[in-house]
Amino acid sequence: MAQQYKALQSQVNTEPLKKKGSSKGLKKFFVKIKRSNSQSMDDKLEDFKRSGFRSTAGPRLGWSKELNDLGQPFGRWDKDRVALWLHVLGLSMYVGECKRWVKNGDHLLQATSHDLEKELGIRNHFHRKKLQLALQAISAETRSPVSELDHTWVTRWLDDIGLPQYKDQFSEARIDGRMLHCLTVDDLIGLKVTNQLHHLSLQRGIQVLRMNNFSPSCLKRRPTPDEDVLQNCPGKVVLWTNHRVMEWLRNIDLSEYAPNLRGSGVHGALMVLEPRFGAEIFATILSIPSNKTLLRRHLSTHFVTLIGSAVQQQKREVEAQPGYTPLTPSLRVKVKKGIFRNLKSDDRDDFVCPIDPRSDRDLCLNGGGSLPRKDAVDAPKEEDEKSDDVSPLIKYVASTCTR
Repeated sequence: MAQQYKALQSQVNTEPLKKKGSSKGLKKFFVKIKRSNSQSMDDKLEDFKRSGFRSTAGPRLGWSKELNDLGQPFGRWDKDRVALWLHVLGLSMYVGECKRWVKNGDHLLQATSHDLEKELGIRNHFHRKKLQLALQAISAETRSPVSELDHTWVTRWLDDIGLPQYKDQFSEARIDGRMLHCLTVDDLIGLKVTNQLHHLSLQRGIQVLRMNNFSPSCLKRRPTPDEDVLQNCPGKVVLWTNHRVMEWLRNIDLSEYAPNLRGSGVHGALMVLEPRFGAEIFATILSIPSNKTLLRRHLSTHFVTLIGSAVQQQKREVEAQPGYTPLTPSLRVKVKKGIFRNLKSDDRDDFVCPIDPRSDRDLCLNGGGSLPRKDAVDAPKEEDEKSDDVSPLIKYVASTCTR
């Protein structure tokens, strides 16, 4: 019995050693595989270099150029090529219905809004508008800088103007450069943007893009090493992003209030081009208490020094006009309700940033010329005798930018 017990005990003691040895062998095997894979990955990543530009949907823009550069008019495209173009446009959810119903490019060009909704299943108003704008642009056979900005770029642009909270709505609606150019007040309300300050932020953001011929890299996100003392420079400030304004606040010893600008919609174009935006509402947005008069005076002094006395004087002239309504951060856009809303809504269908070919021509800062009228889809026809002159404030800012 004793011999059997010893034999059984030795068997129990050796079994764990065998299992432990076998697991160690498997561990070595997987370690070798991991090392070999990581080494190959390191070799592949050696050539990677980060550029100074922000990431955008470059490959998608490249595909669209290849489709357009084949030398064949859109009307003669077959349904497969039209379906690929629809995918590149960001409307891939309708590719299946496109292959089923669309015969060729000309067939899609002749389609009405009702056809797009019934046959292609495009029930989303923004998707239909996006497709109609793209069809009008591609049928004109001329390329505009605004058509190079896809919906991915627009969502990044919302970060630049300080409105990242609307990125999901804009992304789902596939708002691209053409739609941004022709955005209406009704569109913004449909996107659940009801704050009046945010409407003005988008308006001035679109305006400065037009002034720079929709250049995707016109905005300044950070200070440059050779930047001089910032005094009386509205032409530079108008290009500042929300992040650049926060950097300026840190430089004037207001760093503790700078984070309050996130989601506020404050950027350089709003500060300079909006007549109702002044130091008072700026301090309110920053949540500087009203009893801290020295801090508010400090902000006001630096604000006027930054934008210049000429711009500040024109802001004061607007404030002195009868019927002037001061701007507040909580002010909402009034939504007209009722069964006759869509029948009598001339003031509701206006563009967020009105399209004026004369002002566009005068305000292009980089020699881009006037904007093509083909991009202004459904733009209201303006009579020369009723057209308003360009604002003196905007003219002054444009002159400082071209110096």
